[in-house]
Amino acid sequence: MIFDFLIVIIYFVVVVAVAMSGRKGWDISTEEYFLSSRNLRWPSIAISTIATNIQGYQYLGMMGSAYLYGLAQANFEINAIQGLFMAAFIFVPLYLKDRIITITQFIKSRLGETTATAYSIANILLFSTIGLGTAFCWGAYAAESVFTEYLLFVSDNRLVRIGFIVVILGGLSALYTYFGGLSAVVKTDIIQFSILLIGGTVILWISVRELGGWGELYNKTPELMHLHLPNNHPKLPWLGMFGLLLLNINYWCANQSIVQRSLAARSLKEAQIGLMVGGIMKYYMALIIIIPGIALAGILGTDGLPEADQAFTYLVTNYLPTGVRGIILCALFASLMSTVDSLFNSLATLFSIDIYKEYINKDATDAQIVNAGRRTILVTLLSGVIVGIFLAYLKLNNAGEAFTHTLNDIRYYVNCGIVVLICVAAFLLSPNRHLTLFAFLFTVPMQLFIAWAFEDPELNYLIRALVVIGTCFLIVAVPTYINNGARKWKDLLVYDGAVVKTFGWALLASLVILHVVFH
Repeated sequence: MIFDFLIVIIYFVVVVAVAMSGRKGWDISTEEYFLSSRNLRWPSIAISTIATNIQGYQYLGMMGSAYLYGLAQANFEINAIQGLFMAAFIFVPLYLKDRIITITQFIKSRLGETTATAYSIANILLFSTIGLGTAFCWGAYAAESVFTEYLLFVSDNRLVRIGFIVVILGGLSALYTYFGGLSAVVKTDIIQFSILLIGGTVILWISVRELGGWGELYNKTPELMHLHLPNNHPKLPWLGMFGLLLLNINYWCANQSIVQRSLAARSLKEAQIGLMVGGIMKYYMALIIIIPGIALAGILGTDGLPEADQAFTYLVTNYLPTGVRGIILCALFASLMSTVDSLFNSLATLFSIDIYKEYINKDATDAQIVNAGRRTILVTLLSGVIVGIFLAYLKLNNAGEAFTHTLNDIRYYVNCGIVVLICVAAFLLSPNRHLTLFAFLFTVPMQLFIAWAFEDPELNYLIRALVVIGTCFLIVAVPTYINNGARKWKDLLVYDGAVVKTFGWALLASLVILHVVFH
């Protein structure tokens, strides 16, 4: 075990050293710091986008959910292709046409300053609390589970040990993001994604081998090999997948931490190819995240673990030899840090461009804007650490549940309003700005009311999101359509060449085929 611990330490040293080797000075321009001088090629866009997406909660939370609910949990991975398709061919062309740095600027040009500021503040609050906190919580939870004996010097209290790891992980990620900006983030994401793939592939191979082979997935866990579960399922009803489709618009099309790589693309073609290649990567991520959880259910039975979210750590500690365990844990930390550094960079971008430049110092120089962004990283590090420790407390007190669904439920209270805003901005002609702001704000009380009204039995959060987003969008869309008509769909879809168009539609078709085959 000491060898595994040393491998993890070496990993952290290498990542920070590589990131800091390209640290920027104090006279760097905003586009260089926040958008890597708009010079990213498609491989960097694909790898960095998916590395940012893959978090500790996938390895722990989603693998734990797959252990309980099976292949249906893969919808959260493979259905990302819907969002990536819309991002590549609807939203990113609009963003690049306007040469924006933040999505807030796009919303401002179509819906006005007040609504745009509301959008930016909502994202800043979400990223600096639930976003960072979730990543910190899962990474520290896993590290503490595997390295408990080496952390007893910190405290006998498990929550204190987890809190200690949260501070270390947060500080390291903030350090190189503070100095290097998006260039450092992309550079480290490529390293981290490589480790992530290696580690995930090892876990996949070991879990299937211990089960007895791929065919045993159907022999021992046939009930877990379905993408669609009954509509009365408490966590993953098939109708909820339509809600997930709308929420994918938020994550893949309107999430600054994800879209920022596409905004930094050298050209539209580079962005579109990068996002579609990212879609292919999501298929493989589904394999290495979901299948091990199902395999473990076949090995132990679905009641064999005291905590479903321990599926990953159980596989690591029981089936992997010394040295390999260290590499797998590096993969987990890679998923954590690639997400955290992206969130820090996006928080710095949103605050410095949308808030500092617009309201605090309108005449700010590039150096002042970048410095404001760097200070944002330090402040949000504190908020992320606090929320991460709080979420760890909730996790430890709800050991029997798949905690990933609890976290999704919390974040979707904000995400639903963001979906409404971005869809109104992109799809409608001259919408009423006051009505749009009302619809955005109304999503939260509407969700609270529905949660209260359907408390027993509880309405699934994905179906609730479907109802809320659909209703609030129609509040704006109906009068807008009556007064101004609607944009033509053929005008919404923009392709940089026939090859890219064919690539995109072929990838979307493959997703449909998968849903039919694994229904």
